[in-house]
Amino acid sequence: MATTQPETTIAPASAPTLGKFHMLAWRWHFYAGLYVVPFLLMLALTGLVMVFFTGFQNRLGMTIDVMPQAQTASVGAQAQAVLAKLPGAQLKEYVSPKSVTVPAWFVVKLGDRVEAVALNPYTAEVIRTVDKENTVFAWAEKIHGTLLIGDVGDWLIEIAAGLGIVLIVTGLYMAWPRGSVGWRQALVPDLSTKGRVWWKSLHVSVAFWISVVLTFFLVTGLAWSGVWGGKFVQPWGSFPAAKWDDVPKSDATHAALATPGLKEVPWGLEQTPLPVSGSTAGKPGLPAGQPVNLDTVEAYARSIGFGGQFHIAVPQDASGVYSISADSMSGDLTNPTGDRFVHIDRYTGRVLAEASFADYSPMAKFMAVGIALHQGDMGLVSAGVNVVFCLAVVFLCVSGTVMWWKRRPVNAGRLVAPRAPADAKLWKTGAVVMLVVALAFPLSGAVLVGVLLLDTLLLSRWPALKQRLN
Repeated sequence: MATTQPETTIAPASAPTLGKFHMLAWRWHFYAGLYVVPFLLMLALTGLVMVFFTGFQNRLGMTIDVMPQAQTASVGAQAQAVLAKLPGAQLKEYVSPKSVTVPAWFVVKLGDRVEAVALNPYTAEVIRTVDKENTVFAWAEKIHGTLLIGDVGDWLIEIAAGLGIVLIVTGLYMAWPRGSVGWRQALVPDLSTKGRVWWKSLHVSVAFWISVVLTFFLVTGLAWSGVWGGKFVQPWGSFPAAKWDDVPKSDATHAALATPGLKEVPWGLEQTPLPVSGSTAGKPGLPAGQPVNLDTVEAYARSIGFGGQFHIAVPQDASGVYSISADSMSGDLTNPTGDRFVHIDRYTGRVLAEASFADYSPMAKFMAVGIALHQGDMGLVSAGVNVVFCLAVVFLCVSGTVMWWKRRPVNAGRLVAPRAPADAKLWKTGAVVMLVVALAFPLSGAVLVGVLLLDTLLLSRWPALKQRLN
């Protein structure tokens, strides 16, 4: 966010133009930014890559067109054509075409790879084969979520997201209109200025306009994180498998339906156990006496309202089920309230379990809509807004860095952090922010506590080090 410091100097703590709490907010904003800005920049740039594919192309690559014909090959025949093209492959999933001018997709496991195969549904000819874990979209998503270093990367990003809340609150506190500064100065940049003042004016205005959206994006992203999301919020907000008490359940969860390393299952179902085949449980599904295979399951899916793009996950072992699904998380739908899962016993064809948006918990509903907005999955307008937002975040990161660079003295040899007033009273607003972050986001809170202890116990006793960091 913005600062109100002169172009090339640092005002002393007693400067009459800046309140003591303003100086504290600026100091917190500065140190939070040191950590957060590189991560925000990474998230915005990888987000741009991801929204390009989710909103304008296909997650598996550039859009492929096929020439519509009078009749399509059966889904079973299409699957056999894929397996004939890739000997030794094991079929995992069928994705029906979203429209008559695009191919069907089949996902297969081939050795250690997960391959996605585009197939012309009219001629059963293979068009393209893609290593699903190594697409541009997949790499962007993995960087976005873990920095390609697993749990450690996830934790680092989670800390940055929590501190991002601190960055937003302190920035809003500093830039909030008061005294002679009105809302016009906050919301409309003054492009007649020059130098650092010009950068500051733009920084403040852009930050004000996107602050609520940025907070929303940080919170929805945090809900996917490994600690706050995976250990606290997601177990509490997931679909209650207790609704399926009369159905035997697997040790595997719905997350097993996704490609490893990719988020392809709705947040509210990821941790929900899958049902298993091989019992008399469930309710009538496929007509009695009909074989249970890809063709009959696909026909049943259409008979109960699935259309356009939807997925059929194929059983991978003796207890596996056929899982029919359509959701915004996988790019099937532009309206997350249409999310729907139906699980079919592979032996009896009975419906073992169903889940839809209406069955989600309030938190899962919020996340279904939130992630669809977060990823730009709700149509072209949604994707376009995401592009603008990502570019705005990139600008904030760049402009904040430029303002610091222009403010610091030449050859300073130190960070030139805003000074903390020596006699400042407790800043209640700031203390509340710190407390909320510490309680709500454990990793970020631990970092805040660690920084305070470092400042209190170490830096105060090492003047040379303290001067270097200020």
